[in-house]
Amino acid sequence: MNATQLNIEQTDMRKLLGAASGDAAILYLYLHSGNDPRLAAEALHLTENRFACAMATLRQLGLWEQEQQKVLSGERPSYTEKDVISAVDSDRDFRSIYSEVQRILGRVLNTEELKIILSFQRYLGMTPEVVCLLVNYCKGRAKQKGSLRNPSLRTIEKEAYAWAERGIDTMEEAAAFILSQNQRDSQLGQLMQVLQIRDRRLTATEEKYAWQWLEMGFQPDAIAEAYDRTCVNTGNLSWSYMNKILTRWHQEGIHTAEEIKNKDRKPTQPKGAKGQLGKTELENIKRLLQED
Repeated sequence: MNATQLNIEQTDMRKLLGAASGDAAILYLYLHSGNDPRLAAEALHLTENRFACAMATLRQLGLWEQEQQKVLSGERPSYTEKDVISAVDSDRDFRSIYSEVQRILGRVLNTEELKIILSFQRYLGMTPEVVCLLVNYCKGRAKQKGSLRNPSLRTIEKEAYAWAERGIDTMEEAAAFILSQNQRDSQLGQLMQVLQIRDRRLTATEEKYAWQWLEMGFQPDAIAEAYDRTCVNTGNLSWSYMNKILTRWHQEGIHTAEEIKNKDRKPTQPKGAKGQLGKTELENIKRLLQED
């Protein structure tokens, strides 16, 4: 692998630094140097578990070529009370799953809720460990939104199908997804501080703008600079006006406050073709030469 020939996109670099995963970073470098993915674990001396975690991290960061989303076969099954009783009596994994879910949610599940848990295991193919991560994740999200109640099984079911469609069916994939979501939430929190939004949540449109800027790779200091210029020019926080500023900077490859300062320091280009003297400058030089 010749590092001098490897060109890493700035946005990719920011994602890797944010993930703080050395295994994911070295796997990224290995793959983007044109090496065979099938030989990566052996070449990088990664155990099966470490390789799976690194691969899952890159996939959640959007730095690993995504496989086609999982297509669930057939209609959703409709389990009966008899199915639940049979599973409780004969399926050790199912007993482990529903016992742990009850512990996390702090209550006893009813029959309808046990049917949902059964679908996680038998239809979605989730292991007990993945189901526990799923329920804890949904519980944490509800708390972040200010809810004093634990999420319902219907809410958890909706998230479970979203995970299934993303191909999240292992501990490594689930852990990497949760980590990436937590990092995104942290970034969003920093952005809201920059914009001095403290006592409310973002609207759907505002959040769309925010994620767009973060995905462009803007650092908090650059967003703060755009916010300052927006307030000076408009008198308040105009999301559309601020978006125009950041979009222009993004097109120019500018994503940090230092890059913005460097751009502001550049002298204004003289009229005429780039790198050439303007017509007025040429006439002045000719006149000076004639006077000499």
